[in-house]
Amino acid sequence: MARKHEASAAQEKLIDSVKTALDDAESLLRQAAAETGDKADVLREEALDSLKRTRLALYDVQDSVVEKGRQAVRATDEYVHTNPWQAITVSAAAGLLLGLLVSRR
Repeated sequence: MARKHEASAAQEKLIDSVKTALDDAESLLRQAAAETGDKADVLREEALDSLKRTRLALYDVQDSVVEKGRQAVRATDEYVHTNPWQAITVSAAAGLLLGLLVSRR
């Protein structure tokens, strides 16, 4: 339970971080549009750097989610190999329920 809470808190923190970074980049780009010359160039570079950092953070999260998915697949595979009859029973029951629901429509 604590692990889910930690993951949820980390996700919320990441979402807030991404929103802040995108807001900052948007603000910098608006300022750059209003400015000219070197100041505009500096603001555009800052905005691009902010977007690059945000992209890297999202890639890190993507890697984390993919790894957790792989762990879930491994755990499921291990469970099915350890308890094949239970897995068959659950699959058959799910198929039966799905078949009943589809046939009613």
